[in-house]
Amino acid sequence: MLVLFETSAGYAIFKVLDEKKLKNVSDLYSYFESPEDCSKIVKLKHFQKFEDTTEALASAASLIEGKLCKSLKKVIKSHVNSTDSLMVADPKLGVAIKEKFNVSCVSSSSSSDLLRCIRSQFENLLVGLPKKDLTAMSLGLAHSLSRYKLKFSPDKIDTMIVQAIGLLDELDKEVNNYIMRCREWYGWHFPELGKILTDNLEYVKTIKTLGMRENAKNIDLSSILSSALEDQVKTAAEISMGTEIAEDDIQHIVQMCDEILAISNYRSSLSDYLKSRMMAVAPNVTVLVGDLVGARMLAQGGSLVNVAKMPASTIQLCGAEKALFRALKKKHDTPKYGLIYHSSLVGRATAKVKGRMSRMLAAKVALAARFDAFGESETINMDLGTNHLATLEYKLRLMEEGSMTRISGTAKAKAKFEKYQVKREIVQYSAAADSTIQSVKRKREDENPEIKQEQLAYQNIDIKKESEVVQSPKKKKKKMKEQTNGNTTAISADITMQSEQDSILTEEPTLKSKKKKRESQINQVQEHAIVTESVNVPKKKKKKKQDDDSIVAETTLNESVGK
Repeated sequence: MLVLFETSAGYAIFKVLDEKKLKNVSDLYSYFESPEDCSKIVKLKHFQKFEDTTEALASAASLIEGKLCKSLKKVIKSHVNSTDSLMVADPKLGVAIKEKFNVSCVSSSSSSDLLRCIRSQFENLLVGLPKKDLTAMSLGLAHSLSRYKLKFSPDKIDTMIVQAIGLLDELDKEVNNYIMRCREWYGWHFPELGKILTDNLEYVKTIKTLGMRENAKNIDLSSILSSALEDQVKTAAEISMGTEIAEDDIQHIVQMCDEILAISNYRSSLSDYLKSRMMAVAPNVTVLVGDLVGARMLAQGGSLVNVAKMPASTIQLCGAEKALFRALKKKHDTPKYGLIYHSSLVGRATAKVKGRMSRMLAAKVALAARFDAFGESETINMDLGTNHLATLEYKLRLMEEGSMTRISGTAKAKAKFEKYQVKREIVQYSAAADSTIQSVKRKREDENPEIKQEQLAYQNIDIKKESEVVQSPKKKKKKMKEQTNGNTTAISADITMQSEQDSILTEEPTLKSKKKKRESQINQVQEHAIVTESVNVPKKKKKKKQDDDSIVAETTLNESVGK
């Protein structure tokens, strides 16, 4: 029986001298306590040394996956016969050797114990290899194998992106502070220049070339400004209301301008570097959300692998954690987006569709981050990101047009979409539904409750007058004739005549429709309202009293003359 032993230095094949001792596995370690004892059980047959670390790494990687490498094939082909049985540590490797060379392979618990004992005495069993070389080769293989397992690549370092986006934000703050200080400082000497030039870099470059405002006539600013702005600057310099400053002051201002220009140039180069690193590390995420938003997501998560492990809902709210917990604490509406709000797709969407668009985009970013982090393609592959981007743009166009009828292929999703979709119906005005008298009456009653009370009061008066007409109609007629002499008697006569007509109408069988009755009631209410207005006037009451006194005096004179 032969034993295949893999080391960092190469492949070793041992021959088992006493197979009977392998049956008792518990006492096997006692035979390997000394080099003399272990040489009685196993003996080195052949050792194949690796040429360099790359060959060692290739063989180790193939052994991990249970495959045969070229060096192992050469060793087995030259030193193992088909009649021999080979003991291996990995059963997958044994199956591959059996299929390739038709050699019976053994892999059991006893084989693992025997290999462990051989490893303990490997330095004594292996002849011709120094201990220093063995340790150096094992150390180099350990480093290279760890890099291979982690798929280490200098192009896949996302730590550089995290540092670059942090520095980019800090540079933006510093440039803004310097420019504000420069505008305030130079504004004492030439305040009109700040209103003419709104662009910060143009303002700084103009100060650097101009210096004192008195030099504006002799200096050409065409390389910095347009002709119109140059004329405005020169005219404003002649009539400027700024104060005079010394040469030392202008020198420090120019030095500050140099610092601002240097920082802005470095900021532009850093931005280009960030774009290239994002396209190398996370190309699909960059296609979907852009380099700046993608870099801020990596910085927020810590690494690309952490972002790939996040669900889509966490990616959607990444950067809005304070707002989320504030909303949960105060029981308000939770936010719909975080850093993803600054992407181009969410920015192009309308306010009504922004929340839905951010949710769809976060789902696609989660897929793209997983593909970028765990994908095995060595070259930059952006097919997934471009396909997702085209799909999202198409859905955005459908949502804005209002013609998006289904989100997924199932009818259940379509029903959910229609449930929350607002259905607006156009209601037309129908002229046939116009109400006539009844609606006016109700409107008047609703608007003015006093009219309702007056109507009830006049109805009670009419009922009393009807009863009086039934009892003594002749006396009422005589009273009416006597009251026609004054001004107010005409109004009271109209009221009594109206009540008599109403009583006659009530006694006779009514053949008119309800509509005519309603018209008569409305007219009656209007006449009663006019009467109340005429009665409530105080001047007319005085006249009424005077007329009554004159009537009484005339009647007394007539009676005396008649006597």
